[in-house]
Amino acid sequence: MPEGPELHLASLFVNKMCAGVVFTGPVRKSEVSKSPDVPFTCDAYCITAASRGKEVKLTLTPMKSDGAKRGGKAGQADQPMDVVFRFGMSGFFRFTTEDELPKHAHLRFYSTEKPCRVLSFVDTRRFGSWQPDGTWQAGRGPCIMFEYKSFRENVVSHLSDRAFDRPICEVLLNQKFFNGIGNYLRAEILFRLNIPPFVPARTVLEGLESEDLSDRRVKNEITDAKTSDQAKKKVVKEEVGDLLRLCHTVPLEVVNLGGKGYDPEKADYSDFEAWLQCYYVDGMKSIRDHNGRTMWFKGDPGPMAPKDSKSPKAKKRAKKKDDHDYTDKKVARSRSESTVKNKVVKKETVTKPLKKEEDANVEEARSKRKTEKSCKVNTHPHERGSTARRGKSSSAESTAGSQWRSSRVTRANSK
Repeated sequence: MPEGPELHLASLFVNKMCAGVVFTGPVRKSEVSKSPDVPFTCDAYCITAASRGKEVKLTLTPMKSDGAKRGGKAGQADQPMDVVFRFGMSGFFRFTTEDELPKHAHLRFYSTEKPCRVLSFVDTRRFGSWQPDGTWQAGRGPCIMFEYKSFRENVVSHLSDRAFDRPICEVLLNQKFFNGIGNYLRAEILFRLNIPPFVPARTVLEGLESEDLSDRRVKNEITDAKTSDQAKKKVVKEEVGDLLRLCHTVPLEVVNLGGKGYDPEKADYSDFEAWLQCYYVDGMKSIRDHNGRTMWFKGDPGPMAPKDSKSPKAKKRAKKKDDHDYTDKKVARSRSESTVKNKVVKKETVTKPLKKEEDANVEEARSKRKTEKSCKVNTHPHERGSTARRGKSSSAESTAGSQWRSSRVTRANSK
């Protein structure tokens, strides 16, 4: 979700891309959008942008040559109009040619150029919104980045409010006091200060003053010997870490980085990912807060952590990183894993046919043994009897032959 730094970068993007560009005609809305129409038509106007916390305001200003008044469809605008945007989960601005218009461009401003270029508000998930003739939302507090003094005063003066009974991680998302803080910023801020996310917010913030004392540290150290014990504790707490100060400085670090890859032309997240120390970082823990938002942290979550809370995003993060790891180690590991899987699958598919084959072979062997046994019982004795008879007849024939030869010899001698 875009947070304070991303919306500020969006305003810088609009001012850079639209500088010197003249826009014309009506502001057009997509057919599927449920946000209101923007009743602004002008032959020539310019666009500028500003941000405050989690809001961006576009100002449509008619050029001086245009003298018509704002009216119905046939009328022309002669006064500026402010359109206030809230980005929701996926909103951002694009500036493209008309032919390259993004699919989810739900509000469009057309230039007088040839070929025509279009500034469009793109919102894939359609949780974002805009308000014509809008103003900064009344329920939001001062901007954490560009209204720092008012921001501190607003928080410190309302510490008795019931909102600060809640865990610090949930209070940081309350835009009434922390306008611009979102999920990744709260994780990074609490991590740097080593503050458990689920401790009472008032406990963390009490003792801080409406004025940032970072410029008075030297003075505090000099006069420390003369202060009371309670004052000493306050000074130590301020020197160790001022949470309100980090709510101001950490977002500005992101602005200097270029945000979460906000630039639509580049969409480069590498610097931002390298900057993160806690949010979606390996080795960190995650848990859903009482509002269902995932909180990233290190160490003990604190006494106010929800019971039986699950952290499915931690697993998702690990899987995502593994899927995008294309090193040789990953390739070798995936090959070995696939080989093992193939062997297992092959073993499972081949085992059953082999078992059937073995059963068939066993049955065949058994039937063969039965056949051999039956042959041995029924056939072999006959063969042995005939052989014996053949032996007796041959011996009898040989005896008779010898007797016949001897009788012939005897007869011959007698003659």
